[in-house]
Formats: sequence, structure tokens, C-alpha cells
Amino acid sequence: MDWLFDPFQVSFVRQALWAGLLVSLLCALAGTWVVLRGMAFLGDAMSHGMLLGVALASLAGVNVLIGALLSAGGMAYGVSVLSRSARLSQDTSIGLLFAGMLSLGVIVVSHSQSFAVDLTAFLFGDVLAVTGQDLAGLGVALAVTAAVAVLGHRLFVALAFDPRKAHTLGLWPRLAHVLLLGLVTVAIVASFHIVGTLLVFGLLIGPPAAAALWARRIPTIMLGAALIGIVSTVAGLVVSWYAATAAGATIAAVAVGLFFLSALADALRRRPVRVAGAVS
Repeated sequence: MDWLFDPFQVSFVRQALWAGLLVSLLCALAGTWVVLRGMAFLGDAMSHGMLLGVALASLAGVNVLIGALLSAGGMAYGVSVLSRSARLSQDTSIGLLFAGMLSLGVIVVSHSQSFAVDLTAFLFGDVLAVTGQDLAGLGVALAVTAAVAVLGHRLFVALAFDPRKAHTLGLWPRLAHVLLLGLVTVAIVASFHIVGTLLVFGLLIGPPAAAALWARRIPTIMLGAALIGIVSTVAGLVVSWYAATAAGATIAAVAVGLFFLSALADALRRRPVRVAGAVS
């Protein structure tokens, strides 16, 4: 078993492991609601729409996390406002804002040659360059996300399954929707510089979707998603160490791969059993 533990003897791989574990827990809490609420397109749009805020923050010499947070928050707010129109569906609103913000971000990047390395990090992350400050930031984001998930659990359940009934029961579905968008925003912004915007989506959707095939209770789905995310992190780092592949991309690929394995196992489980000797 030495082959399994050898990569983690190196300090930066251990740092990457801790970062991956925190991101896995963070994405399990937020991603479960993304899957149950059918918000995958919104999550994808928010993760890519952050490019505009990151680019502007970098130009202004401000922490890119602030720019990412403002950009993702602006995307969430814009979707909420546009979705109130009876003539625009939520998908249309998301698509318009997604295309607009991503286009503006690319325009800003194209006017500066200094963004080449930063854009690569934005898209793909650099989990092997995680610092102690990054881990502290992820810890704070996880604590905030966990607190909101616990305090808003009843509101989120009502919103996910019957918004109209939630309104009738006085469970503030609009407030629940805003809090849920905030939850997803924090998870994406805190994770993007670790695994990148193109890859955070894999951890946000893959593990919860895989767990949802086997579990029925929401806490169980969250626990299963966290475990699948942790397995993805460990396996991804080990594979990337020996195969010399990008660590963040490998972690995300393992997470998505585990979903397809879970889906296959679930299909086989539901397959009707043929009785021996039955007449066809």
C-alpha cells in the first residue's frame, strides 16, 4: 500500500489533499441543492460568468476573489430580476446573462497580454499551489455554507419540492431562493481558484448526482456526495501523481466518472430479473 501513501509524503500534495477535502464538503452541501432544484445550468453560468469580475479585479489590483464574488452575485441577482418577467423563462435569463458576462470577460482579457497565465489558472485552477491562506479561506467558506444549510434546511426543502405550498405555509420561498443562490455563489467562488471554473462544476454536480441515485433523504445525499468527493480527491491526486496529469482536472474527471459508474450500477440494480425457465 506504499504506492497509495507515497504521493502524500510531499508537502504540496498534502496541501492539495486538504484543499480537495474542504472543496468536496463545500460542494456536497451546495451541490445537493443544485441537483435537487435543477439549477445545473445556473451553476455553470455563474462559474463561467465570474471571468468578468476576475479580469476587472486583476486590472484594478484587487483580490480576484472579491471580483469573482461580485460577478457571481451580480449574475445571481440578474437572473432573479429577469426571471420575474412572465415573458422570459429562467433558462432564457440565465443564457442571456451567461453569454453577456462571459463575452465581456473575454473582451477585457483580450486587451491585456498579462492575463495568459491568470486565465489558465481561472479555467483550470492549480490545486498543487494551495497555500495556508487558501485553506483558511476554504474553512471559513465551509463554515458559512454549513451554517446557512442547517438554518435554511426547512426553507430549502419546501422550495425544492413545492414553492407554491411553501408560500402558503409562510416559508418565504423568495428568501429561500436568494439564500440558495448565495450558498451556490459561496461554493463556486471559494472553489474556483483551487480546481478552476471548468472543473468546479464536476465536483458541484457529479458527487451529489451520484449519491441521489441511491439515497432518498437529503442529509444522506449530502453525506454520500461528501464521501464521493473525498474519494475523487484522493484518487485524482494519486492518479495525477503517477500519470503526470493535471491534478485538478483529474479530480474532476474521477468525480464525473464515479457518477457514470453509479448510474450504471443503479441501472443494473433496477434491471428486471429473469426467472429461470420462464416462457419468453
